[in-house]
Amino acid sequence: MSADVDFWPRLVLAILVTWRVTHLLVREDGPAATLARLRATLGPGAWSGMFACFYCMSLWVAAPLSLWVATRPLDAWMVWLALSGAACLCERIGQPEVVVQPLPETNLGEDDGMLRTQAEPAAGRTGGGAAPGA
Repeated sequence: MSADVDFWPRLVLAILVTWRVTHLLVREDGPAATLARLRATLGPGAWSGMFACFYCMSLWVAAPLSLWVATRPLDAWMVWLALSGAACLCERIGQPEVVVQPLPETNLGEDDGMLRTQAEPAAGRTGGGAAPGA
């Protein structure tokens, strides 16, 4: 019973910590601009991509916190995703609404080379169509 009482305060605290640490690592310069310099020295690659994406970084920050919050070992993976998701929701609060608008249609009636409305025979095949080598 004691573990259930501790769960909700731990979850709320872990959500706030996940958001705060992720925001610090991705969006802020940090004390004495140390985090800004770190991001600048990473260069192109996976690490710099992670430090540029709030959603990616929140997964890494939430991982150890999920072990602190979860009351059972098998629950840790769900708590991990919940912490990351809640941090992402916190990040979205107060940001401008995302509005998706359709692109203007061009080339009406023309085949754009990407979408096909009917099946086309594969080049080099004749007849009933067993795959080569079959």
